[in-house]
Amino acid sequence: MTSFRTALLCAVSLPYLLIAPAEAYTVYVSNEKDNTLSVIDGTTLEVTQTIKVGRRPRGITLSAKHDKLYICASDSDTVQVLDIATGKILYNLPSGDDPEQFALSPDDRHLYISNEDNAAVTVVDTETRKVTAQYDVGVEPEGMAVSPDGKWAVNTSETTNMVHWIDTAKGAVVDNTLVGQRPRHAEFTHDGKQLWVSSELGGTVTVLDVATRQPVKTLTFSIKGVKKDQIQPVGIRFTPDNVLAFIALGPANHVAVVDAHTYEVKTMLLVGRRVWHMDISPDGKRLFTSNGVSGDVSVVNLEDMTVVKSVKVGRYPWGVAIVP
Repeated sequence: MTSFRTALLCAVSLPYLLIAPAEAYTVYVSNEKDNTLSVIDGTTLEVTQTIKVGRRPRGITLSAKHDKLYICASDSDTVQVLDIATGKILYNLPSGDDPEQFALSPDDRHLYISNEDNAAVTVVDTETRKVTAQYDVGVEPEGMAVSPDGKWAVNTSETTNMVHWIDTAKGAVVDNTLVGQRPRHAEFTHDGKQLWVSSELGGTVTVLDVATRQPVKTLTFSIKGVKKDQIQPVGIRFTPDNVLAFIALGPANHVAVVDAHTYEVKTMLLVGRRVWHMDISPDGKRLFTSNGVSGDVSVVNLEDMTVVKSVKVGRYPWGVAIVP
């Protein structure tokens, strides 16, 4: 029988399933309440290590060389840098107050950090380990993203309900775009042509054209048996071919699977309680979601869109990053 994934992708020019055999990889998950990272073996789907880090770790991101993991230790007011090879914290980077999310430039040189308490974005040079710039943005900044070409750094402000566009060459905020209520996360498509922004309280995802910095589509969601106010979009991930978008719907306990070209919601995946963020395995076969309230990670088989396992981690898992 033809699987959901295969049937969907037969109509596109890029055969997403024609990929190399699965390779070993490691999944890192930040646990907000335990001040730890859980390390999951991508082959056995078991936790192999728990690493103590700073207080209230949330956003985590991997360096382009896959040798370092950056960790937003929000209540420690710092960004920690973990050595992947040894599992040890190498050093801390300055971050401003209450860092929550960040984004790394494509060349690994600049880290753009969202400082919720300061209404600012702090830029840190990862080589000199010094702050090189700070940009005033809206109230309660949260989401951060850098475009694939490095030309744009964007920030979302939860209270101002805006996307703030930082021109990295000019070193200035050059535009602001109004989106839905309480925007939490921003994600560029892999070709850099669109920016998708989730609005938690608005219950929407706004699709923005990067060239004009204007909305082209607003996505809404409905789930049978789930109250509308429980549908609170947060994390977003795209398949490498930009065919599908996965959108974590928070306390709705589902991930929406969306056709990134037609914007049609193809299906809903029931995962753990209070799904926050996600990442896709290097072989493109699995999606890993962090489920805050249930304290676990759901593993989704992307070939047939089924949840195949729940992996228990620490308390209130938040961020997910996968190391090839």
